[in-house]
Amino acid sequence: MSDAEPVVAFWQRLGLPGLYDVHVHFLPPRLEAKVWEQFDVAGPKIGREWPIRYRGTAEERLTQLRSFGVRAFPTLPYAHRPGVAPWLNAWSREFAEAVPEALWSATFYPEPEAAAYVGELVVEGVRLFKVHTQVGEFHLDDPLLRDVWGLLEDSGTPALVHAGSGPVGNDFTGPASMARLLAEHPRLRIVVAHLGAPETDGFARLAASYDHVHLDTSMAVSRFFAGDGADARELAPLLRDLAPRVLFGSDFPTLPFAYGEQLDALAELGLGNDWLRDVCWHNAVRLLGEPAVV
Repeated sequence: MSDAEPVVAFWQRLGLPGLYDVHVHFLPPRLEAKVWEQFDVAGPKIGREWPIRYRGTAEERLTQLRSFGVRAFPTLPYAHRPGVAPWLNAWSREFAEAVPEALWSATFYPEPEAAAYVGELVVEGVRLFKVHTQVGEFHLDDPLLRDVWGLLEDSGTPALVHAGSGPVGNDFTGPASMARLLAEHPRLRIVVAHLGAPETDGFARLAASYDHVHLDTSMAVSRFFAGDGADARELAPLLRDLAPRVLFGSDFPTLPFAYGEQLDALAELGLGNDWLRDVCWHNAVRLLGEPAVV
């Protein structure tokens, strides 16, 4: 059986037109190769053996996603140092213009120019930003980002944020800086990557307190991360209570297991088909808009 068959059977059984995957990465080829190298050698930001299952060219990976029935996905670039974001943003824009399923995604970094380029992107219609505090090594409430967050709060443009300490934490991960940020900008539309694992409880409390904080499920419900945070079954009450703001994400292509395993794990939570339909489609549509391809 191919990896695609159980995935397609999953969403067809739910009566969905496909999947809306909010956590997918496409990066410029040379940068992507460097990122994959960190996984291959279990680098210091990875911390474990992590065989990437879905290698290949961008076109091969697009074909794979389409075979799964993924109708919309972001590219999620993330800047790791000053001066990189504009280049990544230009590449991601070109990618989205060429790929109908791709949501126009962008990134930013704490630097004096950030408010200017973020403001331009917001006016031009960017759909989603991505930031990664572990890789970028910055706090979300860095003073250089104050105006950036104000722009995003006023425009309602979402930001998907990797701030949890998985797979390897550092001084910049954990919910503390997000809590400070939301206290100052309570209307921000934040998507917490990987359910904030392993600090899922802390990020969930933020989601319970702020109506526009969402959680994406990528990797956090997988058996691969068992023991790193709450057992997936222990997350069920939380994910039930926050149902309108839980989004399916996969972390494709850097998965060490078959794409469909995370869908099976979500179903095994026992929260019902209506919950699965919302998580795998409707919640993302409400936050990010209808897919261009259905």
